[in-house]
Amino acid sequence: MPTPVSSIPNLGPATEAAFAKAGVHSAEDLRAMGPDEGYRRLLASGVAPHFIGYYVLVMGLQGRPWNDCQGEEKAALRRRFDALKAEMKGKGRSELEAALDMLGVVERRR
Repeated sequence: MPTPVSSIPNLGPATEAAFAKAGVHSAEDLRAMGPDEGYRRLLASGVAPHFIGYYVLVMGLQGRPWNDCQGEEKAALRRRFDALKAEMKGKGRSELEAALDMLGVVERRR
């Protein structure tokens, strides 16, 4: 039986729901793909990029507290985040598509 995404430290029900919308339904799947691919999938599903969300994910997958990231490690994660954000720019849903999807007006991408 799959383990919920919210079983990963630092990740709660809202993050689990966002990953479900992005097609990631278990902690095992998220661990196997790693933080960068997991975050790519969130961005592609229409989640707005946010550095804290990214590094919380990285720390959680390492089994570390969300606020354990400091100094050069945090700066390196910021560079990875910025590269992911640039790579995915224009590849996710538009704000209008996300709003219409939320209202049930357009079909969800699978």
